[in-house]
Parts: sequence; C-alpha cells; structure tokens
Amino acid sequence: MIRSLLDWLGNTPWSIALLESYYVWPLIESSHVVFLALFVGTAFMMDLRLVGLAFRGVPASSFIDRLLPWTRIGFAIMVMTGLLLFYSSPLRYYHNLFFRIKCVMLAIAGLNIWMFHSRIHTSIDLWDDVWTPPRAARIAGALSIVMWTGVVFSGRLIAYNWFDCDIQPQPEWVNWVAQCQIADLAQ
Repeated sequence: MIRSLLDWLGNTPWSIALLESYYVWPLIESSHVVFLALFVGTAFMMDLRLVGLAFRGVPASSFIDRLLPWTRIGFAIMVMTGLLLFYSSPLRYYHNLFFRIKCVMLAIAGLNIWMFHSRIHTSIDLWDDVWTPPRAARIAGALSIVMWTGVVFSGRLIAYNWFDCDIQPQPEWVNWVAQCQIADLAQ
C-alpha cells in the first residue's frame, strides 16, 4: 500500500516537473543544504554549551534564547525543502537505505529535542550560570550532536546508489531493509 501511494505520488505532474526541472530542483536542494547548515550550526553551538565544552561563561538561558529563533528558521525551511526533495522521487527515497537511517536518526533527534524542552529546559534557572550543566542536559547535548551528525552524513550518502533497489544483485539484508521488490525488478 505504501509503495503504491508513493508510486502514485511520484507520477503526479508536479512531482515529475520538479524532478525534471533544470533550475528549481537544484535551487531547492541548495536551499536545503544552506538551511541545514544554519540549523545544525546553531544547534551544535547550543549543544556545545549544554555539554559544557564551549561558551561556559555565557548563561545557558540567554545563549539558547538568542540562537533558538535562528535554529527554528533553519529547521522550518530545511524541513520544507526536504519534503519537496522527497516529493520529487518518493519511491526512490523510500527504498534508499541511507534515507531510512536518516529518518530513524531524525526521529531520535526529535524525541531528544522534545525531552530537552519539555523536561530539562524547564529547570534551567537552577543551572543557568554553572560551567558544567547537569547530567541530563549534557546527555541531551551529546545525543543531539551525535544524531545530527548522523543525519548530515546519512543525508549526504542518499545521493549514492550503493544500495538502490534497481541495482541488483544486492545482499539479501539490503533488499530486506530497503523492502526491494525483486520480482518487480526482473520484469
């Protein structure tokens, strides 16, 4: 069912036009990378403060308050352009092993953000000026750095077709993870 929905989506006139566009697709992809850099750059700065490795003399609350609007702008545009990139070739992305890894890391990173802002950040007034934040904040910062690094690397690897379903033979585990339909490819 998912494959047929994504196949239909990828064959809509707008999806085809986007994928075949000489200027729009590269503009969207470039914008995705620029706003990814804005998002990840500001997030890393906040994470380094949370881990206690940088900006230790700056109160965590004022540091986060200054960077968070830029982080949110970067995130919003990064997500919009990412969805457009997915829309341009949904079935190919769906079967791409690195895209799947990226989605799992995005989910973990999103859960980490939610946990931080709903629980840890609420007590920031207790640890605002300390050089080394509490353990929960340090863990959230370190996990964020690891997950967003993984998202960037796996996102970059999506462009390479090492594990695409249309390139066979592939190891069985790759076909299983990517849910390749081998019978469909033989026809």
